[in-house]
Amino acid sequence: IWQTVMNAIWKRQPEAVHRLDQVLKKHKSDFISLFRNPPKNVQQHEKIQKASTEGVAIQGQQGTRLLPEQLIREAFILSDLFDIGELAAVELLLAGEHQQPHFPGLTRGLVAVLLYWDGKRCIANSLRTLIQSRQGKTWTLELSQELISMTTRFTDDLMEQGLTQKILTLVSHIDLNNEFDKLQRERGLGSEKHRKEVSDLIKECRQSLAESLFVWTCQSPLSKDDTLILISYLEKVTVEADGSLDGVNLSLLMALLYCFDVSFLEQGAEDREDLMHRLPLLAERQYIATIHTRLQESQPWKLPGLQATVRLAWALTLRGISQFSDVTALAEFTEADEAMAELAIADYVFLFLTESVVASENFYQEEFYIRKIHNLVTDFLALMPMKVKQLRNRADEDARMIHMSIQMGNDPPISLRRDLEHLMLLIAELYRKDPFNLELAHEYWCPSEPLQTSTIMGSYLGVAHQRPPQRQVVLSKFVRQMGDLLPSTIYIPYLKMLRGLASGPQCAHYCFSLLKVNGSSHAENIQGAGGSPVSWEHFFHSLMLYHEHLRKDLPSADSVQYRHLPLRGITQKEQDGLIAFLQLTTVIVNWSENARLALCEHPQWTPVVVILGLLQCSIPPILKAELLETLTAFGRSPEIAASLWQSLEYTQILQTVRSPGQRQAIGIEVELNEIESRCEEYPLTRAFCRLISTLVESSFPANLGAGLRPPGFDPYLQFLRDSVFLRFRTRAYRRAAEKWEVAEVVLEVFYKLLRDYEPQLEDFVDQYVELQGEEIIAYKPPGFNLMYHLLNESPMLELCLSLLEEGVKQLDTYAPFPGKKHLEKAVQYCLALLNLTLQKENNFMDLLRESHLSLIVTPLEQLLQGINPRTKKADHVVNIARYLYHGNSNPELAFESAKILCCISDNSNIQIKLVGDFTHDQSVSQKLMAGFVECLDNEDAEELINPDEELEPEKKRAQIHHETRIHILNLLITSLECSPPSLALYLLGFELKKPVSTTNLQDPGVLGCPRTCLHAILNILEKGTETRNGPTAVRESPHLAELCYQVIYQLCACSDTSGPTMRYLRTSQDFLFTQLQYLPFSIKEHEISTLNQMSWLMKTAAIEMRVTSLNRQRSHTQRLLHLLLDDMPVKPYLADGEGGMEDESRSVSGFLHFDTASKVRRKILNILDSIDFSQDIPEPLQLDFFDRAQIEQVIANCEHKNARGQVVCNVKYVHRVLVAEVNALQGMAAIGQRPLLMEEINTILQYVVERNKLLQCLHAKRHALESWRQLVEIILTACPQDLIQAEDRQLIIRDLLQDVHDKVILDDDAAQELMPVVAGAVFTLTAHLSQSVKTEQKQPLALPMAGQSQYVLMLDGSFTSSPASESISMGFASIGDSSLHIILKKLLDFILKTGGGFQRVRTHLYGSLLYYLQIAQRPDEPDTLEAAKKTMWEHLTAPEDVFSKLQRENMATIESYGAALMEVVCRDACDGHEIGRMLALALLDHIVSVDKQQQWLLYLSNSGYLKVLVDSLADDDLALQSLLTPQPPLLKALYTYESKMAFLTRVAKSQQGALELLRSGVIVRLAQCQVYDMRPETDHQGMYAMRDPPVFIPAPVERYRQILLPALQLCQVILTSSMAQHLQAAGQVLQFLISHSDTIQAILRCQEISVGSLQELASLTGLISKAALPGVLTELDMDVNEGTQMELQGHIGRFQRQCLGLLSRFGGSDRLRQFKLQDDNAAGDRVNKRDETELAVQQICANVMEYCESLMLQSAPSFQHTVCLFTPSLSESTNRDGPRQDTQTPVVPYWHLPGLGIIVYLLKQSTSDFFSYYDSHRQSVNKLQNVEQLPPDEIKECEQSITVCKYAHTVNKGRLQEPRLDFSSGLNRVSQHDIEQLQIEATNSFGESLQKKLLDIEGLYSKVRSRYTFIQALVRRIRGLLRISRT
Repeated sequence: IWQTVMNAIWKRQPEAVHRLDQVLKKHKSDFISLFRNPPKNVQQHEKIQKASTEGVAIQGQQGTRLLPEQLIREAFILSDLFDIGELAAVELLLAGEHQQPHFPGLTRGLVAVLLYWDGKRCIANSLRTLIQSRQGKTWTLELSQELISMTTRFTDDLMEQGLTQKILTLVSHIDLNNEFDKLQRERGLGSEKHRKEVSDLIKECRQSLAESLFVWTCQSPLSKDDTLILISYLEKVTVEADGSLDGVNLSLLMALLYCFDVSFLEQGAEDREDLMHRLPLLAERQYIATIHTRLQESQPWKLPGLQATVRLAWALTLRGISQFSDVTALAEFTEADEAMAELAIADYVFLFLTESVVASENFYQEEFYIRKIHNLVTDFLALMPMKVKQLRNRADEDARMIHMSIQMGNDPPISLRRDLEHLMLLIAELYRKDPFNLELAHEYWCPSEPLQTSTIMGSYLGVAHQRPPQRQVVLSKFVRQMGDLLPSTIYIPYLKMLRGLASGPQCAHYCFSLLKVNGSSHAENIQGAGGSPVSWEHFFHSLMLYHEHLRKDLPSADSVQYRHLPLRGITQKEQDGLIAFLQLTTVIVNWSENARLALCEHPQWTPVVVILGLLQCSIPPILKAELLETLTAFGRSPEIAASLWQSLEYTQILQTVRSPGQRQAIGIEVELNEIESRCEEYPLTRAFCRLISTLVESSFPANLGAGLRPPGFDPYLQFLRDSVFLRFRTRAYRRAAEKWEVAEVVLEVFYKLLRDYEPQLEDFVDQYVELQGEEIIAYKPPGFNLMYHLLNESPMLELCLSLLEEGVKQLDTYAPFPGKKHLEKAVQYCLALLNLTLQKENNFMDLLRESHLSLIVTPLEQLLQGINPRTKKADHVVNIARYLYHGNSNPELAFESAKILCCISDNSNIQIKLVGDFTHDQSVSQKLMAGFVECLDNEDAEELINPDEELEPEKKRAQIHHETRIHILNLLITSLECSPPSLALYLLGFELKKPVSTTNLQDPGVLGCPRTCLHAILNILEKGTETRNGPTAVRESPHLAELCYQVIYQLCACSDTSGPTMRYLRTSQDFLFTQLQYLPFSIKEHEISTLNQMSWLMKTAAIEMRVTSLNRQRSHTQRLLHLLLDDMPVKPYLADGEGGMEDESRSVSGFLHFDTASKVRRKILNILDSIDFSQDIPEPLQLDFFDRAQIEQVIANCEHKNARGQVVCNVKYVHRVLVAEVNALQGMAAIGQRPLLMEEINTILQYVVERNKLLQCLHAKRHALESWRQLVEIILTACPQDLIQAEDRQLIIRDLLQDVHDKVILDDDAAQELMPVVAGAVFTLTAHLSQSVKTEQKQPLALPMAGQSQYVLMLDGSFTSSPASESISMGFASIGDSSLHIILKKLLDFILKTGGGFQRVRTHLYGSLLYYLQIAQRPDEPDTLEAAKKTMWEHLTAPEDVFSKLQRENMATIESYGAALMEVVCRDACDGHEIGRMLALALLDHIVSVDKQQQWLLYLSNSGYLKVLVDSLADDDLALQSLLTPQPPLLKALYTYESKMAFLTRVAKSQQGALELLRSGVIVRLAQCQVYDMRPETDHQGMYAMRDPPVFIPAPVERYRQILLPALQLCQVILTSSMAQHLQAAGQVLQFLISHSDTIQAILRCQEISVGSLQELASLTGLISKAALPGVLTELDMDVNEGTQMELQGHIGRFQRQCLGLLSRFGGSDRLRQFKLQDDNAAGDRVNKRDETELAVQQICANVMEYCESLMLQSAPSFQHTVCLFTPSLSESTNRDGPRQDTQTPVVPYWHLPGLGIIVYLLKQSTSDFFSYYDSHRQSVNKLQNVEQLPPDEIKECEQSITVCKYAHTVNKGRLQEPRLDFSSGLNRVSQHDIEQLQIEATNSFGESLQKKLLDIEGLYSKVRSRYTFIQALVRRIRGLLRISRT
């Protein structure tokens, strides 16, 4: 009920109004039968008795429940105790059991007692609040009309049912002591805290009931009968021990006074008639008669004063009524008002009001109490002026009588009445405090000069109209007249009254004027020239006289009887008068700055001088204290304070200079030690501390006391520390509270000194000053000394810590004791000192280390670990933490304590110790945990977003509670980053003894698990999740919510805590699902916090999805995925997966209904929408005085990283720097400009704050975007693919991509800081899109025809050819070409938007673009023999497929962007970051390969970019050379080189490209590079080198190959592509070969057999076969002379011989042996090693054969130059058939030409190879067709074998063309014998079987090749040759 009432009335939640209506209807009976319990009942009793066996039905639970015996016994006790029904008692106990975790340390019975009274309290509070919201005459809560009428109706019903009687009965029946006695008997009271809580609840119940009646009468008066009941109640009331009324009775008295209130009718409101009719007082004639008679009864009440108060109020009411014109009928009563007032005054009404009403502790807590008594007094003064005059006359009479009796020496008469005095004291007390800033005393001052502000006091109805000035005139006349001719008896009361009336800035000003005017000599006074005794003139004149008088009596310093008062002292009476006037001065000076300055600057009065003079005289300490208090008030102005310091020092109030001859100390120290300690009262010391405290704050002189002593504050600090603070505990105190008052004031000074101290470098250097001719060391600043004492085990630190211990002990008793407030304040200062020390110690210690001071300090956190001398344990930190347990009663202490713990917790070593200390004692540990949890659970905490204005106390407390929670959460966050065991783990309920990951988190109360901070945090985030609006914390306390989410994220992210936490959140809380439902949170005012909350939540969700996917908890993953991705409106999830149909509808068809109306935006996109990319940038500074560039510099210098790692500017530092700058200015001009300068400083600071906010906002946006990206990436990569179907997946990616792009491209002022994150997201998304499209294409079409037709529609009709004709799947079915084009356009727009900067961003975008362009690549089909059956013609005439179409369109789009895009990409390819260059090159590579128009190629060459790229090879040369050292630097250079070469190779593949490259001289460049000559020596155990495990950084040889091979390849490609320029190209390549000939020879000679070296050879032989030909020489520039010609031919010859040598190495059978050796080494290494080697060898042989062929061809036409390449012997081939293991591998000397036998051998070998490969190829093809069933390793094998096949065929083809050449060329050189020999051998070796094989090969393989039947012809001719020779 209470919650609903709160929400509707106080929190004004619109949705709560309806709820309130329901609640009130449901619970009306509870309000009518207020506090009545369900009665006991015999049947229930029996039922419960049997519950242990039969069970009992509990309300709100299904079925019956067995109850344990113990519980039944407790229920009966509870039932007797509270007299409630047995079943209700059981329910109460069960509720107690349920709530127990919230009350650690209490049993369920004790909790039940709390719950019982708490229930009552809620009803009472609800009743009060409902009545408060009524429409009425005193206030309005500005609620909606509907709500007000509802509550008014409801409460009227209650009133008709006799509410007044019920309330008064309850108030008199509920008695705290009786209730406690009952509970005590039944052991219903637990610990002190429990007792306090119960007593508070009972008190609050009574108070709320009484206040219900009070607020009722404030709004609408009670009826006649109810008023009489109230009067009868008040008759019997008594006062408390201290003579004041308690809160309840005070409320009821006020209720009655408000019943008599008619003042609200005076205001002449328009509805006055209506109000008068509704007022029973005027409407019912009987009312006045009855009440009047009742109050006239002579029978006295228990409290005569109370009766008098009521009578006075009634008299004033009657007088008020008589003022109305239309109430003549009541004349008989209204005449009686004088008599009634007389009765009241006779009973000392003013005295009672002062002592019992105003002195009551609740009086100042309620504004309307103060207003009521104010009205009572002012009405009396205004409406009964004759009575007042009478009082004055009586007082004058009495004064005369006293005067006479003193003259005659008699005792004054006893029977004197002092009513006027009492009235004045009442006024003095009433207005002394003004907690609500009402300034009611204002009415007593009628301004002689009009003030600017109209005196409207608050917006309450009662006061909204300006009071008639008539009243104000009367009141101000009263104040003035009372001061005229003042009799001495009421001199002091009058001063006290003025003191009360002067509180408030305006009132103080008026009072000051009054005292000024009174003293002026022309005032119409008769009291002689001195002016009125109540005037400044009179007062300061008297002070000066006293000073003159007492100074003469000052004994000389040596006289011993100094301390005996001189004879002519100040009498007691004079002293009282002086004190009263001093107090009045203090009040005026405190409130009014003008008065302060005017008094100080007055030439005759010179108050400061006189007061200091008096302080040196011997007067009582109490008077000295008052003088000091007055000085304190003056010291509030900095101008006065500065001179005051000097005067203090000069008068030596505290002796700071000892003159050498002086034997005895003087000054305040003596007073403290000798006089005050003896009296056991310390007013003077306290006043002195307050004075210092004020002066320290106003102005702080650096060179205090210069010239007489070492300058500085030290003597004062020393006195305060050593004499006052360190000894305060050991002194005796007459008033116990004073002990704590002394502690509080002195600690306050320390606190201020330390607060304003910033360690500076000069503090750490000894400063010397000259004093009377010698150099002495100056004192250090006081803050330095305090720091030094607090960073050592000094008595000061010990005392502070011991104070903290005592404080927490006292608080733990929960009992009031004298000085409690002051003790709390003192403890607060102690904690604050520790806090300040912790904040400043790092800076302090750093400076100390750098300096040469010989001081030793220890960090405070270590000192706090020290041993406590009292307990002999290290429990200081525990004591500090125990203050959190008092967070509700003492929020400030808890706040400071949390702050200290948060500071200490940074260090993980300390954490481990703390955990030990905290958990060492079970009960302490439980209490500490409870303290932390209680602070986090606090209901009152409230986050104020911009607390500029001064807060009212309640708001302030709420803010402090909130800050405490923030500190605790920060403590958890920092502590979680430390290694376990850490405080956070203990506070969050994890295992400390066992490994953290074994923890099993439970709900509180389950398995004895206490309520921990984790539960509290989840609770904060859970509130409000059952409503539509989502978690309330997000809206109401955004910063708190942000930290809560962060803690939870950290728990989930840390490997130790992740498992238990996520399990608990998933199972017990369903936390993530509930929270994610409400994303995105969008609250504009707290943008930064909201973004951070979402970030942490999304990161947590990402972890959750990853973990559930890994653990295969599919349903969890699926729920979250649907929540984030669905674009159908979410149906509420059915319980237990009953949604059979629902899941069906999620299938494909569900997504193909194009019912756009029902779509909603996907949540993941909504979240993205909520991040606003545009950012308001603060206006640049407009400065008049400061230089803007310098200010920017200052701001930059003051930047630092804050706790969250954001770079922000420290506003305080900037302020300090600027103010120092201003203070340094000299001269008059500067002083005049100062206010303007200060204003400009303010502007600058404002700007810095804005700037910080901007930085934080960008940081938050970036964080949110990062988290969003992380979530998206997890969804796409980590979640099982099958949870999102392929089409949906593509649509989702499409939506995400388009939205992300739009956010960046459309928003012109999108913040550039966010671009990198967006680009990263785009990259991931495009990669997934590409992958998803590819996987979709790989799946064969399994859909029925219907499905296909739908797809065709989706493609915007982009292709209509019947799907069956295409062998591949349907292309981009799910997403459609148009979407793809949009994505491409946006990508390109984004690239162009980044302009010149942001290369890193573009790097991501290039990556995305590459992925995107891959989509259009036709998937590689395995090149099987079958697939090649199509003829060339078929290929050419095939219709354009989807891929080429998309590719064409892509290219068109790219070209539409023209040169702008080309420029950006080319520029990036040429310079910038390495990765950027590589990706740009890769992109160019791709575009050039698909660019049919060759636009890009033209642009590249025309704009010179190609030339730049080629030229940059020279730079690469140096970088690459450094790479060949054994320990290379980074491999960046290698990668960029490879990218560059790859791109150039791509360019070279087109004829045009090769031409351009030749033009730009790329081969010449390569010939100049020296890196190719730096071939590292290989290790000669090359065979075994392969055993090393592969490492990331390859060996030097490998690196060299990575450099060489691309160059060889590029040359080869250029040779192949350049048709027209073939010879030119070959010439350049030849030059390349020759310029690096040493290296090349080395490679050709190299004996190593490894894949790498063979590949080197293969590439090289390929080049040589095309370039090292004699014909090329002739093409070279013809002007080479003979010599060089010879040299070149020599090179070529050498290349030839080496190549032929290779043939005998690899062509023969001994290569098999080498492979065998290698196989044994690499057994089990990768499958393809062997294949790669085979392949390389085959290539080498093929290349060499091709070379031979070229040579033959070139020398054929002119027979003069014929070359002989082979010896005419086939013997090689025959003797090599059988492998010979015995001989060494023959190294054929390369001049020894190989025989033709090698060729025959190769032919045989390759034919047999072909058949084996062909078989394996066939199997592979079979496997490929059933690829679904294959294990992955076999798939790899297939791919390899297919490649090997392809190569084998090509090799064969080459070889088969060679034999014919040999004969034609060799005949003329070879002897006849050789030829015959050859023929015989040939017939043998070229037998039938070989011929048959060759023909078979042709049949199998060469069908579709263009040279079909070529082999047939060759075989035929060779056969012919052989036959010829035979014949």
